[in-house]
Amino acid sequence: MKKNLKKLDTKFSKKIDKLLKVKKIKNGFKVLDLFSGCGGMALGFEAIGFKTIGYDNNKDCCLTYEENLNSKCFNLDLNKTNIVEKTDVVIGGPPCQPFSVGGLQKGILDSRDGFPAFLKTIQKVKPKLFIIENVRGLLYKNKWYLDKIINFLFKLNYKIDYQLVNMSEYLVPQNRQRLIIVGYKNSFEFPKKSLQKISAEDVLGNYFDYAPEQSKYLTKSMDNYIKKYETASKCINPRDLKKKEPSRTLTCRNLAGSTSDMMRIKLKNGKRRKLFIREAARLQTFPDWFNFCGSEQSQFYQIGNSVPPMYSYQLALKVLDCLTNKNKKIIRSVRFQPSFL
Repeated sequence: MKKNLKKLDTKFSKKIDKLLKVKKIKNGFKVLDLFSGCGGMALGFEAIGFKTIGYDNNKDCCLTYEENLNSKCFNLDLNKTNIVEKTDVVIGGPPCQPFSVGGLQKGILDSRDGFPAFLKTIQKVKPKLFIIENVRGLLYKNKWYLDKIINFLFKLNYKIDYQLVNMSEYLVPQNRQRLIIVGYKNSFEFPKKSLQKISAEDVLGNYFDYAPEQSKYLTKSMDNYIKKYETASKCINPRDLKKKEPSRTLTCRNLAGSTSDMMRIKLKNGKRRKLFIREAARLQTFPDWFNFCGSEQSQFYQIGNSVPPMYSYQLALKVLDCLTNKNKKIIRSVRFQPSFL
């Protein structure tokens, strides 16, 4: 589908391609990106001029990171590694399965918990600021664990703020709720909400009427299964992608899996097809020039697990303001919004 991207460009996709270019001239600040994934959060920071270094235990993620960011990504298990490298900022999304609504929510008892390694790194490298991205489940059944994390960070003399953010309010065409925790020494302000909402059509454009030869269509039996599923669950609105609205949350399962919950487009002829890698990437606000490594399933997983680079870009602007104490420029991260489409 790469050769067809040009004719399917939208105003939004063109601006994303330019806005999120990796800056060759750096701003002098270094960022450690823990549990980095393929580099969604790092891309927003690199576009502002930060120098990032990634750490992830998935080889495909590290290959994708290095191919697109021109930065090193170390393929290692952070739970078994001590990082002592000096840095200004630490960012990352510790594995969220222990706190996800769909992940059994065992919290600290879950071996997939990445918070101990993240907190240990904060304690050792003593950054000026850090950002943790995680699922909203940490605010509910596992709220006791969030309190424990915050108390630990308070003892390290950080001021702590956190917000439950819906990415659709920050120029991301997706109703994606995530918890953002920020620790800092002086002052920090979260990005302002946008007056604009970006719809799936703003990002995908003619993809809604486009069916390449390699399209994967849902079978009649799959359509019947979906109909039964939506009837049983009293689903008022079908789960097909809607043109005029942001997408629902992209996850590994609904991108890569053949389930009743899968992300799909309903064509004019009534057929449904699965999303392509490029379509999923656009909904997550990755530029079209951003290449993913590994199998199709691996690429879908990388996209589903990512922080949308468009939101990360706005966070990075606020981080730069915090590090340079340029409070008078606090609104610059939203100045481009009125003419974004």
